[in-house]
Amino acid sequence: MRVPRYNTQMSFSQEMADVYARDLKRLLQEIEAFPSDDALWRVAPGVTNSAGNLALHLEGNLREYIGRQLGGVAYTRQRPLEFSSKGAPAAALAAQMRDLPESISRVIAGLSNAKLDEPFPEQGLPQQRTNRLYLLHLYGHFNYHLGQIDYLRRIVTEGKAVDFANL
Repeated sequence: MRVPRYNTQMSFSQEMADVYARDLKRLLQEIEAFPSDDALWRVAPGVTNSAGNLALHLEGNLREYIGRQLGGVAYTRQRPLEFSSKGAPAAALAAQMRDLPESISRVIAGLSNAKLDEPFPEQGLPQQRTNRLYLLHLYGHFNYHLGQIDYLRRIVTEGKAVDFANL
């Protein structure tokens, strides 16, 4: 088993950029692991969102809060469509998100310590948060839904865990 070597001089921004890039690649692997387009949009009893809708929600969330608000990347979020869109082929959904690991991690890696310590531009949480804390908040939100996508895929397809590629 290979033990990763960590650079103790790596900045918080670079560390966060690396884990976002890794887990965005895992999101793509999850989407591609669905055996059919229909399965991607199926819901389980007691569940309101399909894996496809959760993936769209994650994309919109990251493009809005990290891409646009922290990186100044042009984007107009259409949040209701993240939950109402249905039926796009898995390949099209993956293609739509293929640039996310690079684009989102590039924005994060470029954040200076001074920028990380500034208040997040849009305060949607009850208390004002710094950009640093908001990145952690968004990462927790992302992984919560990534886990839901994994379990939905397993439930609707009676599938197994994804053997993630070495990232």
